[in-house]
Amino acid sequence: MQDWPDLVKELSGSLRNLRGGAPEAMKAFAGLAQAALAGKALDGKTKELIALAISVAVRCDDCIAFHVKAAFEHGASRDEVAEVLGMVIYMGAGPSAMYANHAFEAYSQFEAQKAAASTPSA
Repeated sequence: MQDWPDLVKELSGSLRNLRGGAPEAMKAFAGLAQAALAGKALDGKTKELIALAISVAVRCDDCIAFHVKAAFEHGASRDEVAEVLGMVIYMGAGPSAMYANHAFEAYSQFEAQKAAASTPSA
């Protein structure tokens, strides 16, 4: 079973190396991300749910990890994530169902991590 919060940490470190190796391209990508995520007609949570759906549809586990985390941090509920994943399954059939399972597992792990962090130590 994938540890999704740990995957985000690992990827963040390796992406720093990529930023060092291809700084112009990564700076341009960061600018594109900022422009796409800027709040206009859609709020950040909605945009992250869309990004999550696309991540599942294109079968990108790394993308799933980042966009589940971002959706969670923007306040997406378990029900909202499940409904988005239902749409991905509808649009992508069987393979999307398997990757939707990855995204739902990732959400559960971020949820558990937050619960563990907010529970006082004995």
